Amino acid sequence: MLGICRGRRKFLAASLTVLFVPAITWIYLFAGSFEDGKPVSLSPLESQPHSPRYTASSQRERESLEVRMREVEEENRVLRKQLSLAQSRSPSHQRGNHSKTYSVEEGTGDSESLRAGIVAGNSSECGQQPAVEKCETIHVAIVCAGYNASRDVVTLVKSVLFHRRNPLHFHLIADAIAKQILATLFQTWMVPAVRIDFYDADELKSEVSWIPNKHYSGIYGLMKLVLTKTLPSNLERVIVLDTDITFATDIAELWAVFHKFKGQQVLGLVENQSDWYLGNLWKNHRPWPALGRGYNTGVILLLLDKLRKMKWEQMWRLTAERELMSMLSTSLADQDIFNAVIKQNPFLVYQLPCFWNVQLSDHTRSEQCYRDVSDLKVIHWNSPKKLRVKNKHVEFFRNLYLTFLEYDGNLLRRELFGCPSEADVNSENLQKQLSELDEDDLCYEFRRERFTVHRTHLYFLHYEYEPAADNTDVTLVAQLSMDRLQMLEAICKHWEGPISLALYLSDAEAQQFLRYAQGSEVLMSRHNVGYHIVYKEGQFYPVNLLRNVAMKHISTPYMFLSDIDFLPMYGLYEYLRKSVIQLDLANTKKALIVPAFETLRYRLSFPKSKAELLSMLDMGTLFTFRYHVWTKGHAPTNFAKWRTATTPYRVEWEADFEPYVVVRKDCPEYDRRFVGFGWNKVAHIMELDAQEYEFTVLPNAYMIHMPHAPSFDITKFRSNKQYRICLKTLKEEFQQDMSRHYGFAALKYLTAENNS
Repeated sequence: MLGICRGRRKFLAASLTVLFVPAITWIYLFAGSFEDGKPVSLSPLESQPHSPRYTASSQRERESLEVRMREVEEENRVLRKQLSLAQSRSPSHQRGNHSKTYSVEEGTGDSESLRAGIVAGNSSECGQQPAVEKCETIHVAIVCAGYNASRDVVTLVKSVLFHRRNPLHFHLIADAIAKQILATLFQTWMVPAVRIDFYDADELKSEVSWIPNKHYSGIYGLMKLVLTKTLPSNLERVIVLDTDITFATDIAELWAVFHKFKGQQVLGLVENQSDWYLGNLWKNHRPWPALGRGYNTGVILLLLDKLRKMKWEQMWRLTAERELMSMLSTSLADQDIFNAVIKQNPFLVYQLPCFWNVQLSDHTRSEQCYRDVSDLKVIHWNSPKKLRVKNKHVEFFRNLYLTFLEYDGNLLRRELFGCPSEADVNSENLQKQLSELDEDDLCYEFRRERFTVHRTHLYFLHYEYEPAADNTDVTLVAQLSMDRLQMLEAICKHWEGPISLALYLSDAEAQQFLRYAQGSEVLMSRHNVGYHIVYKEGQFYPVNLLRNVAMKHISTPYMFLSDIDFLPMYGLYEYLRKSVIQLDLANTKKALIVPAFETLRYRLSFPKSKAELLSMLDMGTLFTFRYHVWTKGHAPTNFAKWRTATTPYRVEWEADFEPYVVVRKDCPEYDRRFVGFGWNKVAHIMELDAQEYEFTVLPNAYMIHMPHAPSFDITKFRSNKQYRICLKTLKEEFQQDMSRHYGFAALKYLTAENNS
């Protein structure tokens, strides 16, 4: 492509020479016809010897100029002839240089497709893409399965949203895991003019499971073959992308390429940039049949309506069956079968310029796809090495990828001006709720936070859980921000059961967490920990939203509602499972209290038994939790009784009680109006009491709070009077709501508050 563009520039320069050289020559002659600032006429009459201005020297000068003019005209005539010959030879000449001009579009091999390739170039001198209508919806299909692929999809989508100017409709062929993750993500992302449809990948397995595949993508790597059957019958065209794609331009430019398809062209593909299909990578290397170097299927333009009319399903199935008789399995999943079909039917393919799929794997010719990195349009990390691939510009590519990886997704919630979004019930309800708030209220920001929709990425890391046969399993639930990451390894060492964590992070912090987790042997050895990222937005720490997210996504019948700063005693997981059975938690509304203690020492020899803990209490190494600043929070636990207790005992609710409890998974959620510091757990325990939960203290369980620097929110609570006023207001409103909801029985909460 670049060679063609350079040829076009030479042609343009030569044409300008033909036009301007004679003009400049005449200007020169005309200017030379001035003497003493007066014009000298070149008419025959004034050239006669009897003219008063005529001299021998001027005559010689005129003759010299006339000779030079004739020479210039002769040079122009020869140049025009050469240009004419070059134009008549250009199509065949360019085709002959195909091996040197790597991004030439072949299509059906005619000159029209070659010119289309020039138009598709990056540089303005190579022409412009056909315009896409302003509000035309662009359809994109992606096959996505599993936890890691879901993370990759987010980066791809960010790069597309960053550049886009058109409405988008994503068609996601996803397994159950990816659907759960991405459905929640897009629902909470709330990007205008973006529609998401899901198609069950598990239902499609039977369509391709008969094809043996050695590629690491597994069975899902074959599902692009069945898109004509999977996607809606009224969908005429779609761009199909791998999850490891990064866009560096507006996807509408690629969508516009559909207008260049001619005849029976139904597939838009970029030539494969490695030597795989040439069959010379190693001894006895035998790839599937392909046309030349073959084509890469990381980026595909599909004309679905024409493919259906051509009976694409029958076409690829017959080809696959025939080739599998000798090849036995695919090595590159769907790509092998696409290439085998194209080998037999080359008229199907429209070859895209290779900057639409710059394939960054080792030993590719990707560097021939661009003159400068600014020319790039689509980067494809199609090597298993991903960011560690070899390429002289890999730092640029890596930085571009990392830019979108860490880009604040909230900034992509921008409206498309002039393109009305489809009505969204959730968005409309949210706007209605926000409009009912009084912006002049001094507590407006607190009230608004209750309705803020935080973008949420569930199961950020791989998660596996095998349900316990006895149905007594307990999940530890907690929430944290970046400054508490150091607690994760310790908690995992103390608690061997499943854990559900909600992490409040920015996009950049989420990647830091990912690197931290992947570098930790302790965390990587645990697959029963669910990490759910709630992305930062607003000025408050949404502590109860985080707790609700972690609670909602547990896989066990019971949960231990803890905080990230606490280390559970060794063996607590098994002890709680036995207590669940002993106290019949399945059939009674109980909240089992795990007594809380604290240490002021950063280095602690953790007590391995209740007896050892009591000894440390007596020595002043440990204390009952918050005894010196907030006694009321845990006083009802009755630590004096706990010291000698050998059986569970019941305690009554009291004002400001906020113990850490084990409950069934169907317990009420935390109230979202409480953010930052203050009353977030107290309100939840109050509601448990209102719902007639019985509080039972476990005699042989304990947890210890580890010291840390004060959080930003507790600092605001202590230093900001308005913060404390608003918290008091929210507390009173919560108590009133409790009275309205639970009736006469809830009046005790108002009385207890007044007496406390």
